[in-house]
Amino acid sequence: MIRFAAPAMAALMIAAPLAAETWDMPTPYGDATFHTQNIRTFAEEVAAATDGALEITVHSANSLFPHAEIKNAVRSRQVPIGEFFLSRLSNDDLAYGLDSQPFVATSYEDAAKLWAAQKPVVTELLAKEGLMPLFSVPWPAQGLYTNGEIKTVDDLAGLRFRAYNAALEEFAALAKAAPVQIEAADIPQAFSTSQVEAMITSPSTGANSKAWDFVTHYTAIDAWVPKNIVVVNQRVFDRLDPAVQEAVMTAAAAAETRGWEMSKEEAAAKTKVMEENGITIVQPSAELVSGLQAIGAAMLENWNEKASDEAKAILEAYNQ
Repeated sequence: MIRFAAPAMAALMIAAPLAAETWDMPTPYGDATFHTQNIRTFAEEVAAATDGALEITVHSANSLFPHAEIKNAVRSRQVPIGEFFLSRLSNDDLAYGLDSQPFVATSYEDAAKLWAAQKPVVTELLAKEGLMPLFSVPWPAQGLYTNGEIKTVDDLAGLRFRAYNAALEEFAALAKAAPVQIEAADIPQAFSTSQVEAMITSPSTGANSKAWDFVTHYTAIDAWVPKNIVVVNQRVFDRLDPAVQEAVMTAAAAAETRGWEMSKEEAAAKTKVMEENGITIVQPSAELVSGLQAIGAAMLENWNEKASDEAKAILEAYNQ
């Protein structure tokens, strides 16, 4: 009897249903942000498709980890999955930040083309750190928020300028402004305490932070279309049952498609919200566009001098 106990137990274990698993997922942005709403839908779809075998608990607004720590938290398996702003990784490799280079890709069509060129390289780079991308969703094109209209680049000189990545720091410096690193959740306080006086960000962030409380003008410069990315720890993913893996990937593909559409709708809707709340919406003057494009050209030249071969291959593929 004793010698049959182990095989019988093994057979029972194989026949038993998989134990439910819960993943904690940190995100940098608040619940009003369409990225977070999209991710919550993704989590719901995973739970439904796996019949509860995998539950994803979303921790929004930096409540679990600060934005700057999310990627490494996933890499070190403190959490299995997380979202962050892709170009934050530009210091690791400039391939990550091409979508934040001014005037490289300024429309959703161009942004999709750039992501098609960028994704294989980003996937390979992340794989070296044990990470796998699940999906990426763009913000609306970035506009300029100021007190008073900015008619030329010279009008930006001396302003304390919110930066959220290395590219924006360089942009502010070339515009002779003073870059200050500020997370999206801290924007209202930063303006109210005069830490910053101007910023470039999306209509989504502008409306969600109630920019009308601290600036008067929004200039639709459509400077770039940056992306967020959701990544999973490869080892954790590989341990999932194949059917659960498939459910995650299916939900991720749906989230990417849905997220791009949400972003397009968001751009118009949130610009309207800002206008209704008193912000003056203006189109950039020819002089401002010319000055901004000159900064963009200088930044791209600097980028080319420092970029890896993999990063340059992205730009070459995109330009073809």
